[in-house]
Amino acid sequence: MSDTPEDQARTGDGTRAVRAGLPEPVKHEPTLPGPVFAAHFHLPGEATGPYLYGRDENPTWTLLERAIGELEAPGRDGVETLVFASGMAAISSVLFSQLRAGDAVVLPSDGYQVLPLVRAQLEAYGVEVRTAPTGGDAQLEVLDGARLLWIESPSNPGLDVCDIRRLVAAAHAQGALVAVDNTLATPLGQRPLELGADFSVASGTKQLTGHGDVLLGYVAGRDAEAMAAVRRWRKIVGAISGPMEAWLAHRSIATLQLRVDRQNATALAVAEALKQRPEVSGLRYPGLPDDPAHKTAAQQMRRYGCVVSFTLPTRARAERFLTALRLVEDATSFGGVRSTAERRRRWGGDAVPEGFIRMSVGAEDPEDLIADVLRALEESAE
Repeated sequence: MSDTPEDQARTGDGTRAVRAGLPEPVKHEPTLPGPVFAAHFHLPGEATGPYLYGRDENPTWTLLERAIGELEAPGRDGVETLVFASGMAAISSVLFSQLRAGDAVVLPSDGYQVLPLVRAQLEAYGVEVRTAPTGGDAQLEVLDGARLLWIESPSNPGLDVCDIRRLVAAAHAQGALVAVDNTLATPLGQRPLELGADFSVASGTKQLTGHGDVLLGYVAGRDAEAMAAVRRWRKIVGAISGPMEAWLAHRSIATLQLRVDRQNATALAVAEALKQRPEVSGLRYPGLPDDPAHKTAAQQMRRYGCVVSFTLPTRARAERFLTALRLVEDATSFGGVRSTAERRRRWGGDAVPEGFIRMSVGAEDPEDLIADVLRALEESAE
């Protein structure tokens, strides 16, 4: 069942997603085995072999990790993938396994809203934290002497993009490692390891699994020593995925290409419709030809994601708009088959206007979704 690296490199995204990580066929066995619920395994004699204890390895993780690796780096040998209990568990594993007291790390100042909490913890451990915006490759200005560069492109929620190849080249020239948060893009939209990054990190909670019913994270890396440290961190803190979550994630990956293509195409259509509305400002979607990030995004992304961001004039207008929506749930997170939207300032962690909306476009019929958005804009007007 497993293809050779050469086959993987040639296979289309849909075929790869449907077949990713499947075991070799065994007569009368399921094509995708069910979740293995085991805290321990039979282990007579010496403690050797692939499965020793449930915090270290699990056969269900193995298949999922293989699947994600085939998506993140098709046809490439030497890439290891590790799954975690959440996206933040994956992010933390890289930062805290690679950095020591006295090191410096560069984070995006416009990244995921939990990063300020991470910064505080890193600084408490004696790590110097520098920040700069994603847009304009501004992180280059504070890179000198850093041990690790953390990139989030596109950024969440502002959807800015940086030139990953350029930043990787500059970081590697001075011996720094590079990690890219690939959550918004997914492996079908962008492959950071192919762009030169040392780590591709993502929350599988979002579009990778796409149904809003799984918390999951992963790290894919091409440096064996660095990944060994990530694996050791997972073992120490026990930030492991449950077997049911891992199985649900693997099952969901089979429809990834179908969902991504539908959602991305609809996101572009929604963005085009929002461009025509006078009350909408600050519209961002990297797939729009006139978006400030489009030129750079087009050089490194194959798909532009399902998230659109924009600003309405006031907090009250934004809240009325969200209330008026019928096909879009007022909820956090993104990437699911059901559209969601929220006013991001309600969380307090993003430097965005009060009326800033992050909308995640789902798999509804495009005409229905656009009609709902436009109707809600009309009804929310004062």
